[in-house]
Amino acid sequence: MASSFSSSSSSPLIISPRKLRSDLYSHTYQQDASTPLVINVLASLIERSMARTQRIVKNCSWAFSSRASTSTSATAAVCDIFDCREIPDMTIQSYLERIFRYTRAGPSVYVVAYVYIDRFCHNNPGFRINARNVHRLLITTIMVASKYVEDMNYRNSYFARVGGLTTKELNNLELEFLFLMGFKLHVNVSVFESYCCHLEREVSIGGGYHIERTLRCAEEIKAKHSNREERTYTQIPRVTL
Repeated sequence: MASSFSSSSSSPLIISPRKLRSDLYSHTYQQDASTPLVINVLASLIERSMARTQRIVKNCSWAFSSRASTSTSATAAVCDIFDCREIPDMTIQSYLERIFRYTRAGPSVYVVAYVYIDRFCHNNPGFRINARNVHRLLITTIMVASKYVEDMNYRNSYFARVGGLTTKELNNLELEFLFLMGFKLHVNVSVFESYCCHLEREVSIGGGYHIERTLRCAEEIKAKHSNREERTYTQIPRVTL
């Protein structure tokens, strides 16, 4: 994951001419819009983080056993909060694409969700992202990030349907997440910019590309889509976590 960044101060966002070039991270809210590249980058980062954890567990199992023996019950509870009953038969990439397809959350939402995941892991060192908890962690952080970034949002019940959870399950996950984060959800411009740069460095294409640098969406566009929520709700293929 990205390293933690200080959020104690905010700096003005400076747009250089280079950043005004065509942006692979930008998107439209049309139903046939392509998936923003930031989703692919985020999926790759999380998968590599999980693989790194698996290697550490395999090669240094004795260290984890020693640490586990001294862990508190609270730490153990944190590790179990997001666990699914069974490991979902869906890749991280497919799951993120599903969320984008049915929520049309903008690229900035995924950047802020990445900030939240990074903070969560640093605040709860006993927590490890794995195949059993990654899907629930993603839908929770993306929903919370959407509420922070977007002007208008779908209800929790809609996000739950998209994520393959019951509304009660997602409500509980959101509440647990907020308390474990200490309700520290603010992401200032400098922090946002830092995480954008980190994600952009993962795209090893000549010339580089840039994430859409905005922490708000077009309210009128979201309003147009929100009145179709009930109709879309019945069209979402069912998935269960």
